[in-house]
Amino acid sequence: MKQLKEKKPATVEEPILHLSQLDPEGIYTYADYLRWQFEDRVELIRGQLMKMSPAPSSSHQSVSVSLTGQFWQFFRQKPCQVFAAPFDVRLPISKKKGQITTVVQPDLCVICDPAKIDEKGCLGAPDLIVEILSPGNSKREMRIKFDVYQEAGVREYWMVHPLDRMVMVYVLNENGRFIGLQPVTDDTELRAAIFPDLVIDLKEVFA
Repeated sequence: MKQLKEKKPATVEEPILHLSQLDPEGIYTYADYLRWQFEDRVELIRGQLMKMSPAPSSSHQSVSVSLTGQFWQFFRQKPCQVFAAPFDVRLPISKKKGQITTVVQPDLCVICDPAKIDEKGCLGAPDLIVEILSPGNSKREMRIKFDVYQEAGVREYWMVHPLDRMVMVYVLNENGRFIGLQPVTDDTELRAAIFPDLVIDLKEVFA
C-alpha cells in the first residue's frame, strides 16, 4: 500500500521588525507593507520605500493642529470625513501584478465617498489632500507626491509652507492635470476650490 506523504503546514512570512532588514532599492507592495512592524514611519511610492521624518517640527505640528481643527469644525455635520496622519491612503497607481504599490500618509485628507474607507484606511484617491512641508520633505512633496496625487485623481491638493507662511493650491482639471491657483498668503483667507464654503483663516493657522 502506497504511503501518503504528510502535508507540511503553510508557512506564514515573518514580520519585519527593523527597517535595516529591507533593501532600500527593492520594490515592495502593500502586502509587504503590512508586515513591517518597526517604529520608523515610511511610505511606498510606486513600490519604492520612502522614509518619513521621524518627528515633525513644532511649526509643522502647530499648523497641522490648526488646520485639523478648522476642517473638523466645517465637516463635522457633513457627509465628507476628515482624517489626519498617521492614516494610510492606498492609491490605485503603478500596480505590481495587480497589487497596490503606493501607500502614503498625508498630513490631512478629506474623503467624501464612504466606500473608499475601511479599517485599514482609505482605498482610492481622497477628494482633498493637504501636505505640510518641512526642510526634510519639501522636494518629495513638491515633485514625487505631486505626480502621484495627480495620477491618482486627487481633486484638490494643498502644499502648506509654514516657513513662508503661504499655501499653494492645485485643482484637477477635466484632463486630469493639476492647475495651480494664485498662492495664498497669511494675510488672506483660503477658500477651497471644491468646497467653496470652506474658508480657512490663515492668520490663525500661521499664528
